[in-house]
Formats: sequence, structure tokens, C-alpha cells
Amino acid sequence: MGRSELERLSKEELIELVLRLQRPEKTSRTSSKPPSTDRKERREQAKPDGAKPVHEGHSRTLSPDPDETVAHRPSQCPCCGGALAADLPTEIVSVCAQSELPAVAPIATQHSGSRCVARRVAAA
Repeated sequence: MGRSELERLSKEELIELVLRLQRPEKTSRTSSKPPSTDRKERREQAKPDGAKPVHEGHSRTLSPDPDETVAHRPSQCPCCGGALAADLPTEIVSVCAQSELPAVAPIATQHSGSRCVARRVAAA
């Protein structure tokens, strides 16, 4: 607001402007606002989230010889909803792998100990 605009204000408007400038910002300590509405002081100085530009990503390697390959092709156009022909040329936009571990079945092995009884029979 420039000086010429300030000179045009009435006395009441000037007083209101000065009071508004002198009032502290409302926080959870100075009003009944909940703490979750307070501005985070360090938010402006915080580093951005996510991977940095120089970071090399890590991902699970794909199996060179999968047991099964499933091609997921859209059956209808995502824009107009029209049916797409099965022989329509497509391009692969993503590949992911799913590994399933087989069910574990316990193997029960029973061990029995034995002893020779022929010696006892001969002694009797």
C-alpha cells in the first residue's frame, strides 16, 4: 500500500490497519485454534521429500526365464470407452514380477531304537 493510498484512508480505517498490523498471528497458544492448524516453522526450510536426483534406484530383478507370462491388454479405450480389437498393435509400458512360494508341508520322520535280544535268549 503506497503513501497516497494511506492518505486517502479515514481515521477509523487507519486505526484498524495499525491494530491489524500489531496483532500477533493467531496460533494454538494465543487462541482456541487446535495445534494442527499452526504453521510449521521449519516447513519452509525443510528439504523436499523423495529420492534425490543423483540417487540410483533399487528394484527387484526380473527372472530371465519365468514359468508363466501373462499379457494384460486393455479391452476398451480409456478415453472413449470403445472396444479395442484383439489384434491392435500395442507397446509394453510396464513389466513386473510376482513370485509365489509353494506351501510348506512338514516332513515327519520317526526314529526308533533297537537292541539285540539274541544275547539274552542264549543266557537264559
